[in-house]
Formats: sequence, structure tokens, C-alpha cells
Amino acid sequence: MEEELFLQRTETDEVDFSSVSLRVSAPSRDKDPESYAIIGAAMAVHSELGNGFLEAVYQEALEIELQVRGVPCEREKNLSIRYKGKPLKTKYKTDFICFGSIIVELKALRDLSGTEECQVLNYLKASGLRKALLINFGTKSLQYKRFII
Repeated sequence: MEEELFLQRTETDEVDFSSVSLRVSAPSRDKDPESYAIIGAAMAVHSELGNGFLEAVYQEALEIELQVRGVPCEREKNLSIRYKGKPLKTKYKTDFICFGSIIVELKALRDLSGTEECQVLNYLKASGLRKALLINFGTKSLQYKRFII
């Protein structure tokens, strides 16, 4: 089941994490074809490999599946972080950015904790992008969450 998070931006264009509202819904090919395509590729990988592999295995397999399906993606893209307008030397590295606008973060964990969600929210904040998918291959059934800010 997909979980969809919607966040409010403040007047300074920073994400306000205190007012998170959660909506659970199924992906829609008509409303969000890009997310639908990415999730479909992830389902194909999970169906073929099952659970139990390391995250790096799923990342490599998903890259192949995305290419086969014609989904444009950049793997392990660095995101700059700014503090008081100055870029920091430390960078975030996303697993993928697809369609130039969707962060895709992969996990291979038995259970997702709030830590992974915070990681994705920080990636959105650092990148300025508005949509992300958190995909977990570590369970019997594929888990995914869609974040929209």
C-alpha cells in the first residue's frame, strides 16, 4: 500500500515538518504517470529478485529495469546543501532522480522507521524538488511511499 505525504512550505520556501498530513492512496496512471512507471519498474525487480538482497543489488537491477522501460534517470546524484546561503562541502547522494524531478530512495530493510522518511524529506529540502518515492525491497511485498511537498 502506498502512503503519500503532503507538506506545507513556509513563506521562506522551507519545508515545515510540523504540519505533515498523511494520505494513503493507490498510485494512479492518469494522475501521476511518472511515479506509476517507477513503481511498476520496482515491482518488476521485486517480483524477479524477491527480498533478502543488499540495497546495492536492487539499485543496479532497478537501473536496468528503468532503462528497459525508457524511464530517464540519474543514479547516485549528489545534492548540494546550503547553510545561510553558502554551499556546504557535505553532499547528500540520492539513489536516483527520475524524469529530472522525482527523487527515488531505495532501502532493503525488514521495517521502515521514521529515519528513512526524514532522509527523503531532507533530500527534497536540499534539492528543491517537490516529489520523492521511498521504495523498500526488504519485505515480502514491495513497500513504497510517495512524498509530495
